[in-house]
Amino acid sequence: MDILIAQMVNGLSYGMLLFVITCGLALVFGILGVLNLAHGSLYMIGGYVGYSVTATYTQSFWLALLTAPLVVAFIALIMERTLLHYTYKLGHLSQVLLTLGVAYVFHDIAKIIWGTNVLSIRVPESLAGSVSIAGQLFPLYRLVIIAVGIVIAVGIWWVQNKTRWGAIIRAGLSDREMIGALGVNISLVFTSVFVLGGILAGFGGVVAAPILGLYPDMEFQTLILALVVLVIGGLGSIAGTFTASILVGVLETFGRYLVPELSMFLVFTLMAIILVWRPNGLLGKQVAEG
Repeated sequence: MDILIAQMVNGLSYGMLLFVITCGLALVFGILGVLNLAHGSLYMIGGYVGYSVTATYTQSFWLALLTAPLVVAFIALIMERTLLHYTYKLGHLSQVLLTLGVAYVFHDIAKIIWGTNVLSIRVPESLAGSVSIAGQLFPLYRLVIIAVGIVIAVGIWWVQNKTRWGAIIRAGLSDREMIGALGVNISLVFTSVFVLGGILAGFGGVVAAPILGLYPDMEFQTLILALVVLVIGGLGSIAGTFTASILVGVLETFGRYLVPELSMFLVFTLMAIILVWRPNGLLGKQVAEG
């Protein structure tokens, strides 16, 4: 029983890591209708920038947690204004091809700057201990990740569904011309959302690095899992992404413990079953092309 409880906590923390990594991708797709395949690269850059801050310039994890999202946000801003801004009316295929190309560019740049060695960020001393729950010790950092994931999920849901800004964004996605006629600079709003997605990706890169590490091709492996979570939860649904992240995190964790060679097979089997049962995902809605 102790082992099952420990694996469940590990699964929940891994699921919350997946959510933190994926929520920016879900937010951008759900609000802008843009499937950004360079999201994994933004996550990777966030992790590497965080590593540089902690290993080269300072030992502060907290400074890395502040700096990396800002750097990634700036990259996301340049990317949206110079490239993606012109694809909003071209459909998903153009966006997929463009962002996949950008991902390969970032991949080569990262290898030039940080090399191909496996790197990691040290957990800050204040979060390096353990907490005793029901007589069993759990890493404090993993428990904090669970709490952070829940806070981010609630925050995004509240902004998206309960604020004027969220209403403007949803209306802009449905009828951009009408919102513009009402005096709202919808281009600025859309850019802000994409930058927010970059901030979340950079934040996720730093938070995940102490557990998942930093290594070549990490962005593509992460992107695959993020897309699986996105498809299972439903494209563009934050609640669906949250639910799917927990399902995938727990399933893969138990899979690695019980049948390591079949852990990813179980995840993709879950995706296939859910797509047969609910083609739009657990909590997704039909998204029109264009």
